[in-house]
Amino acid sequence: MTSDVESPETLIETFQLKGRVCLVTAGSKGIGKAISELLAAMGADVILTYRSNPAEATAFAEDLKARYGVRAAARSLEVTDVTEINKLLTDIIDEYAELHILVNNAGITADSLLMRMTDQQWDDVLEINLKGQFLTSRAAAKLMIKQRWGRIINISSVVGVVGQAGQSNYAAAKSGIHGFSRALAQELAGRNITVNCVAPGYVETDMTAGLTSDQIAHILTKTPMGRPAKAAEVASLVGYLATDAAAYITGQVINVDGGTVTA
Repeated sequence: MTSDVESPETLIETFQLKGRVCLVTAGSKGIGKAISELLAAMGADVILTYRSNPAEATAFAEDLKARYGVRAAARSLEVTDVTEINKLLTDIIDEYAELHILVNNAGITADSLLMRMTDQQWDDVLEINLKGQFLTSRAAAKLMIKQRWGRIINISSVVGVVGQAGQSNYAAAKSGIHGFSRALAQELAGRNITVNCVAPGYVETDMTAGLTSDQIAHILTKTPMGRPAKAAEVASLVGYLATDAAAYITGQVINVDGGTVTA
């Protein structure tokens, strides 16, 4: 009698990314840096984007090449600029032939209580955090549809699930990402392309460095595990979702939040 269950050896092979080409927006700092490094360690070629500090991003890409023996490059990208996005993807296809994995990590905060929030604060956060993911996903999906294989992984936030005072713009953008991802997952499932969200809780990064000690203490009181997430703990889920092992997971919002949504 034969079994439909794959052997452990075969399953282990599905966790590899050798030969895959990945694009990670804002991939040289914080969570994005941890994601870029893990994907490279798993064997993928990585193109990471940045908005500032080109020397730092380029040095990081060179380090990935030296340590993991993969192709890696750092490219400037404004995720709200369609021309820049199209140019980058054209360059990726010219050099790498395919694009298999898109990790939408770029995002900003502009926190304020609603009555003090300016139109510009609202627009900037929605433009970069939500529209940016729409634009990059649309461009990448065109390539993935031709390949009949792809992974789109959108970095969101637990704030998009539970909300957070002073972050109505950020919460709106992240909630929007959840709906966008679920709808896109249905559109692309028939082409062997998965779309998922990873929603971290509080992670110590440059983006959260401006929080006061009182704000951090308040956040951790709502985190059953009582500590911040490590960037690598977020990256580990992204790495899994990028593989063949996660081929039947799509349209999901998966929290990496130390239990915040259960509290």
